[in-house]
Amino acid sequence: MKQIYILLIALLMGLSANAEKVGTCGPNLKWHLTDDGVLTITGKGRMYDYSFFDDVSPWAKYKIKQIIIGDGVTTIGNRAFSYCSHLTSVTIPNSVTTIGNSAFDGCSSLTSVTIGNSVTTIGKSAFDGCSSLTSVTIPNSVTTIGNRAFSYCSHLTSVTIGNSVTTIGYSAFDGCSSLTSVTIPNSVTTIDYLAFYGCSSLTSVTIGNSVTTIGEAAFDGCRSLTSVTIGNSVTTIGKSAFNGCRSLTSVTIPNSVTTIEEYAFKECSSLTSVTIPNSVTTIGEYAFGYCSHLTSVTIPNSVTTIGGGAFEDCRSLTSVTIPNSITTIEQSAFSGCRSLTSVTIPNSVTTIGQSAFNSCTNLQKVHIGDSVKAIGRYAFYNCTSITQISSEAVVPPTCESGVFANSNKSKCKLIVPKNSLDAYKQAYQWEDFSLIEGSTTGITNTVYNKAGLADVYTIDGTKRLSKASTDEINALPKGVYIVNGKKIIIK
Repeated sequence: MKQIYILLIALLMGLSANAEKVGTCGPNLKWHLTDDGVLTITGKGRMYDYSFFDDVSPWAKYKIKQIIIGDGVTTIGNRAFSYCSHLTSVTIPNSVTTIGNSAFDGCSSLTSVTIGNSVTTIGKSAFDGCSSLTSVTIPNSVTTIGNRAFSYCSHLTSVTIGNSVTTIGYSAFDGCSSLTSVTIPNSVTTIDYLAFYGCSSLTSVTIGNSVTTIGEAAFDGCRSLTSVTIGNSVTTIGKSAFNGCRSLTSVTIPNSVTTIEEYAFKECSSLTSVTIPNSVTTIGEYAFGYCSHLTSVTIPNSVTTIGGGAFEDCRSLTSVTIPNSITTIEQSAFSGCRSLTSVTIPNSVTTIGQSAFNSCTNLQKVHIGDSVKAIGRYAFYNCTSITQISSEAVVPPTCESGVFANSNKSKCKLIVPKNSLDAYKQAYQWEDFSLIEGSTTGITNTVYNKAGLADVYTIDGTKRLSKASTDEINALPKGVYIVNGKKIIIK
């Protein structure tokens, strides 16, 4: 009798093991799962949303090897198939319009997915961590690629983005380390921050003509990127957008760009040249810092701000043109540019910031414009090759500590306005120069003898001096000036 009982128990267990699992997964949807791991969704309408902890999908505890989604299904719910680690492929039918948040999150064995041409939204983290996925085609119906949609798909080598996508969410392809190329269609207006962060195999990228903003760190760490085409609608290149793209050799910035934010091209160590258009008004802090192979740069007159460290340690930079639109050279702006041999500070500049040209060890000649009032500490520290400094400033600029420290002030010639010679010989730090002489190219005779103070303008109406003394006016370089409303020629 006992043997028969055991036999019945075993039989019942066997039948239970082979029985189909069934249930509902939407108001009008049903599911069933066979013992061999085939999950089928049937019916019409939307699928329920599920969560990671409390309201998990009813099949979460089973090994799902294959999913068949019926043609009537309109949405794939949030976390519907997350962490189905045995799933290898899936076809999403044309009836589906939305792939929910984290729908296939963590499906680490998923190698291929076919997305139907009615899908408009790929939700947040929809395919996050699908590390075996090798390629994906996003159909033209899709308008939004959600945040982290394909992040850490580490074997993804190619992606085709449909021409209706308007937004690529933040971290959408973050950590896709095998992705080699990508074309952003003209429909896209926003590339959000970290969108392609750490795509270390990405060699080329084309950004469509509708993109206005390249978000913060969008291509940060794309160390294999050699070329990038930036569309002519981009107005802002975000913070750290191309930071660490060490294989990038050249970049053309279109005329639409007004702002290059901080760290935008920092540590692009292979970058040899860059063209900054006249539309740019701001170059952020360290925007081109540590671009060690950058040899020359022309900064247009549209630029009003060069951020601190903007070109720090660009050690191959041999020449730089600073425009007349700049009023302040920020701290460390050109620090460590050891190949720079000469620099001209335009007349618009009033302040040279701390360590601005620190350790420019091959710098030989410096020309300081007539509006410079203050020079920050260590501005020219360790500029050991300086042989000549010429200053047009009538009043010696005030110097903080160590401005010319570790330079050879006994052999460096200091040329100043003729009538300011005595003032420089008595001014803090300027007095340390052994070879000080008055300019022989400026004033040769007195042309203004009126007592009192006067405002001085150039012939085009730009103010040169405010409440200037007679000596200050006579110390001006050659030119035509308006003093007290009268034209005066400085010979």
